[in-house]
Amino acid sequence: MGAQQVRARFTELYGAEPEGVWAAPGRVNLIGEHTDYNDGFVMPFALPHQVTAAVSRRTDGRLRLHSADVEGEAVELTLDALAPGTDENWTAYPAGVVWALREAGHPVTGADIHLSSTVPTGAGLSSSAALEVVVALALDDLFGLELPRWKLARLCQRAENVYVGAPTGIMDQTASACCEEGHALFLDTRDLSQRQIPFDLAAGGLRLLVVDTQVKHAHSGGEYGKRRAGCEKGAALLGVDALRDVAYDGLDAALEELGDEAEVRRLVRHIVTENRRVERVVELLTSGDVRAIGPVLTEGHASLRDDFRISCPELDLAVDTALAAGALGARMTGGGFGGSAIALAEASAVDTLTKAVEEAFAAAGYTAPRVFEAVPAPGARRLA
Repeated sequence: MGAQQVRARFTELYGAEPEGVWAAPGRVNLIGEHTDYNDGFVMPFALPHQVTAAVSRRTDGRLRLHSADVEGEAVELTLDALAPGTDENWTAYPAGVVWALREAGHPVTGADIHLSSTVPTGAGLSSSAALEVVVALALDDLFGLELPRWKLARLCQRAENVYVGAPTGIMDQTASACCEEGHALFLDTRDLSQRQIPFDLAAGGLRLLVVDTQVKHAHSGGEYGKRRAGCEKGAALLGVDALRDVAYDGLDAALEELGDEAEVRRLVRHIVTENRRVERVVELLTSGDVRAIGPVLTEGHASLRDDFRISCPELDLAVDTALAAGALGARMTGGGFGGSAIALAEASAVDTLTKAVEEAFAAAGYTAPRVFEAVPAPGARRLA
């Protein structure tokens, strides 16, 4: 749904024109999975798929929320009643952003909001972060808060961690808020320093495909939290603030120090090697050797599958089939337990690869996957 359609629907719902229309994208994480809550490195880029919001201010302490993607009337909430754990519906994400802004002392007095999304939900492409960021950016503009993008991302992460109760890291919100068109974002999640790395696949005759397995995942589920707790245990046992502090060339010694803590050893090995994989991809892209990132992506999938153990049969089938069909590299992307895989391929191989994946899913009796090209798109912005 375009900006004009969202604006028109807002007017139908609330009886007046919105003060503006904003958009925030979903993201694909090229490399750097589960490193963000370990103070590590990540490398996402924004998708053309986005959440669009038409918004106007209110001054009566009320919040009205409506989504074109959810059946039902607008939901009306009272700002003073917003509290963590009180909402298990989709409205928790935008309401949590309002709560986080107000808790941080920002004078948000209410809003009317209408939302429409083209980001697939449950696909590991950060639909929730896009929803949070578009609301935060709109309120920042309307209430004159003038917060830097990284701070908006932090507030959105707080909304998801505390208000929604999902123990996610900072990557998704920062990607939605800060990515630039034609680039991947190299983000150090410890100090939030950023580098925009040129990522123009088309110029090199390449494409990056997303395979949405249609297997839904949920970050608030227990398995994600278990991985995070295991990483924190590993850091504590090794006497470091976060697994980011375990050097790649000191990994063998660290694993030996962990002794018979088999599960923790696996988690630590993934995080330390994944941080190094992010650095390798940055080096390769900076030097212009885009094709060479393929094997690094594939290594990342093996680590997520075998050490972090967050893949699933559908993701493994997508990756294995893509590689067999000529992909230069492939891996799952996102939080795991479902969601999407990515495959780097020559432009000439896209049709063959897509057909191979679709046929493999059909032969396995799985739901047909959704395959589409990922093109690095702009981050959050005002549309009108």
